Amino acid sequence: MPPRRYAFGRADEATHPDSMRATLAEFFSTCIFVFAGEGSVLALDKMHKDTSTTPARLVMIALAHGLSLFSAVASSINVSGGHLNPAVTFGALVGGRITLIRAVYYWVAQLLGSIVACLLLLVAAGMRPAGFYVASGVGELRGLLLEIVLTYGLVYTVYATAIDPKRGSLGTIAPLAIGLIFSANILVGGPFDGGAMNPAGAFGPALVGWRWNNHWIYWVGPLIGGGLAGLIYEYMVIPAEPPHHTHQPLAPEDY
Repeated sequence: MPPRRYAFGRADEATHPDSMRATLAEFFSTCIFVFAGEGSVLALDKMHKDTSTTPARLVMIALAHGLSLFSAVASSINVSGGHLNPAVTFGALVGGRITLIRAVYYWVAQLLGSIVACLLLLVAAGMRPAGFYVASGVGELRGLLLEIVLTYGLVYTVYATAIDPKRGSLGTIAPLAIGLIFSANILVGGPFDGGAMNPAGAFGPALVGWRWNNHWIYWVGPLIGGGLAGLIYEYMVIPAEPPHHTHQPLAPEDY
């Protein structure tokens, strides 16, 4: 992981092969994640006419999302960092761990990956993506707060296991930890607002299924939560990075 710095990005970064590879990794991995996650919802709708939230249905959806996110992050973490989520990318951006150019590339790739996944589901399954919405009686403000808290927990976990320079061998379990916290958060937020925690994951189903109810909270909430997690972990948890010396220190015998 590069040292903390805030930068727009080098002039050659926009066309550098590493940027292209990382962007493609974000696109394909996001597509894999959304296809399996949203597809699990459609599969349950196909098997059962009753689409109300039941404990078994909630557990199955949470498990499908967690397993698919685990696999998608593991397949891209060595190339792009395994963000798959505009909120994660935003957290890394405000923490100075990614340039603005790379962040914009990731955002475009994540949104396109989600859209393509939902289009594939529409063609293959013949069903409109269900998308996300706030449950009756919950209210948009409560849904917004829930998305902030859930996404904070997700991005904090990403920082601790995948971004923190001091993570050491903990980085080997980053995909598993990220998948587990995502599943756990769906078990909490699913009955209330679906537990999106991902603007791209909410945008694809909303666009392809044309379901825009309460959609704004799935952008504002995750971006606030992800940004807060990035700032808090970066400046309150990660130790201050030592200054970069431009000279060689003196040998002990020269003191």
